[in-house]
Amino acid sequence: MQIVILPTADDVAAYGAQLFIRQLTDKPQSVLGLATGSTPLALYRLLIRACQQQEVSFANAKTFNLDEYLGLPADHPQSYRYFMQQHLFNAIDIVPANTAVPDGSATDPVAACQRYEQQIADAGGIDLQLLGLGRNGHIGFNEPSSGLRSRTRIKTLTPATIADNARFFAPGEYQPHLSITMGIGTILDARKVLLLATGANKAAAVKAMIEGPLTAACPASALQLHEQAIVVLDEAAAADLSDIEFYRHIERENQALLKRLASQ
Repeated sequence: MQIVILPTADDVAAYGAQLFIRQLTDKPQSVLGLATGSTPLALYRLLIRACQQQEVSFANAKTFNLDEYLGLPADHPQSYRYFMQQHLFNAIDIVPANTAVPDGSATDPVAACQRYEQQIADAGGIDLQLLGLGRNGHIGFNEPSSGLRSRTRIKTLTPATIADNARFFAPGEYQPHLSITMGIGTILDARKVLLLATGANKAAAVKAMIEGPLTAACPASALQLHEQAIVVLDEAAAADLSDIEFYRHIERENQALLKRLASQ
């Protein structure tokens, strides 16, 4: 893992946005894996601004979202398709047909999972996958106990995740307890993975992901296996790490090496 520790959540978003802009600049037809939740919002705002200022284009890109609630139609205000339309897709130059989100209203969700895997394969695989981090270490909706080689599938949400997400639903409103999610194996197939985590409430999960054992108890620990996993943290999310200055030293040395190589 490449560990990047920055002062604030805004710095984390800016770092992540620059990685996406660089990816699209180097490969305009990139296949991007996207995430929902509060953490990516600032990054998406920066990408919208960059697109509107013609600093980057999504016109030739394709996207695949990590997950979706099972049982919500795409136009439901709490569906992740609706989230993506409101917070990114409607404001950039992406071709609507090139945006994929798991079908939460599929009549045969098992078959929908299989189709989603095939769509990703047909697109040539994901070049850059964005991830958030749940307080219990989940990535996508891969809750603790998820198989580390799992593929896109139906997943039961833990009571903790249901409780965390309850704030998005009105009292008495139907809140799904099932989801469709890319599997951990699907995520690890991405050529590059970018995980963003901010806030003190993520600190324990960050420590388990980076310094704990590789275990299904912390699904994000699977990123230890990825050759190009970049974890970007603010200081609050990094607070429980055993030697923050060591991680900062490594990143400084990595950046110095990249500058030397670029100048040759």
